[in-house]
Amino acid sequence: MPKFLIVAATKFEVETLLNHFNVKAIGHEGAFMSEGEIDLSVIITGVGMVNTAYYLGRHSHNLFDHVINIGICGAFNRDLKIGEVVNVTEDGLSEMGAENDMEFIKYEDLNLGGTNHYYNQIQFENAELNDLKKVKGITVNTIHGNGESIKKIVSMYAPDVESMEGAAFFSGCRRLSENYFQLRGISNYVEKRDKSQWNIPLAINNVNNFAIKLIEDLK
Repeated sequence: MPKFLIVAATKFEVETLLNHFNVKAIGHEGAFMSEGEIDLSVIITGVGMVNTAYYLGRHSHNLFDHVINIGICGAFNRDLKIGEVVNVTEDGLSEMGAENDMEFIKYEDLNLGGTNHYYNQIQFENAELNDLKKVKGITVNTIHGNGESIKKIVSMYAPDVESMEGAAFFSGCRRLSENYFQLRGISNYVEKRDKSQWNIPLAINNVNNFAIKLIEDLK
């Protein structure tokens, strides 16, 4: 029986999946596991890259067949539709770097070693997963909502989407599994903040339903 680990920033983002698989809370805060016929564990990390890295580090002694990050994101790419589920195949910590007066120096140009850019790792074939759009993400501490900063980040990295956890998830998974990937529902476009144009329930519903079907297929 394959072992699954679901990683989400908030319980709200995976409530449908938790209910479907009858997942109950156990152990320390943030850890859940299934009591049903599937070997499914869930970590609710809290929002942000620091929380994500911390909780994945606490579980780095465990091994899983599939580790899936489930959540929502904002889209820079207007070809993506609100509510659409995407497969984030590469992600980066876009704020890592240095300022030189008005110039921003990317991390890779600082010659400090290491990387701030990460990729998913999928070692299996699944037709429905392959049908999802593969997108490039950035991971931020501050969600973009200013026209000038949006233009600057698009010019610098050409991202499709942004989240607050994705790159940290990729980095933290390298010792957990040979299969890890990031599924996100598009909740809004990245623009001046106007929550009346967002559809978080649709994004969450769609990404949960996709993940449930995928897990059922893989179990």
